[in-house]
Amino acid sequence: MKNYLIIGLGSMGKRRIRCLKALGIDSQNIYGIDKREDRRIESKTKYGINVAEEESDIDFNGINAVIVSLPPDKHYEGVEIAFRYKKPVFVEASVVLADAKKIENNNIDHIFVAPSCTFLFHPVLKEVKKIVASKMYGKVCNFSYHSGQYLLDWHPWEEVNAFYVSNRMTGGAREIVPFELTWIVDVMGYPKEVKGYFKKTRDLGCDIEDSYACLLNYEDMVGNLMVDVIGRNALRNLVINFEEAQLQWRCDADSLEVYEAQTGTWRSIVLENMIHEEGYSKTINENMYIDEINAFLQGIQNRQCYPNTIEKDIHVLELLEQIENSDGGFYRK
Repeated sequence: MKNYLIIGLGSMGKRRIRCLKALGIDSQNIYGIDKREDRRIESKTKYGINVAEEESDIDFNGINAVIVSLPPDKHYEGVEIAFRYKKPVFVEASVVLADAKKIENNNIDHIFVAPSCTFLFHPVLKEVKKIVASKMYGKVCNFSYHSGQYLLDWHPWEEVNAFYVSNRMTGGAREIVPFELTWIVDVMGYPKEVKGYFKKTRDLGCDIEDSYACLLNYEDMVGNLMVDVIGRNALRNLVINFEEAQLQWRCDADSLEVYEAQTGTWRSIVLENMIHEEGYSKTINENMYIDEINAFLQGIQNRQCYPNTIEKDIHVLELLEQIENSDGGFYRK
């Protein structure tokens, strides 16, 4: 049986433990590193995995792959460990462009790196991609997508300043922009130009911008992406206007609604049942996280099985940089 190491046993690290177990990996074949004793105790008690405080406590000869679930500004530290022992590595969603470039530039042994792209595995968005690619309703004319959450609901068990979403570089809204752009560019392609505004609109107890309004300009269509972490009701709402139809989706529905102009009627496309982990927002579908890790494990044998690359990650993070620069730059006064 193969062994897997998770670096970072916070919220996402524990989710990745659940993913591996859902894929049939025994607890005794899962190892975890975290400097915090409370997280090590919780992971061992709740999931029965092997835990350690330091890299030096792990026998890497017996590790087949690494999952980095550290905060975004610590990703490179975890990836560097995987590089040091020449292990395939999965890394959570990125938001720090400089670190993504370090991963690309320092991968001298061409280790398989799988950057997270969770929403590419969402059953609804996989269906949206099929519809767009088929051109069954003509081309896309425009689209609008709003991703909103309330930051203080993310980790209700701890103070907002206790984790990375309170830091400006890795702030909650800023992190979600590339998270959403990753699936948008996969479905719609890369825009030729992006612009936007980002602001702090209310006091959340931390000094971050809480709202991003982004405009995406393509050759023959336009789109807009709104991301906020001040919405008291979590939502993800999508509208796509085709030449001959309108598609609508709400994250709290397991179906797509399509208005077909030819018949003047609405059609519902019902997707598979979603799994929602207790204690998390209703907008979060656990299936996609499991499928993502499964694709990573398959990608170890055949890289084509995994749909994202560090090069694609960098391209998306460059879009974030362009959006911020259009509104005076991230380091504006």
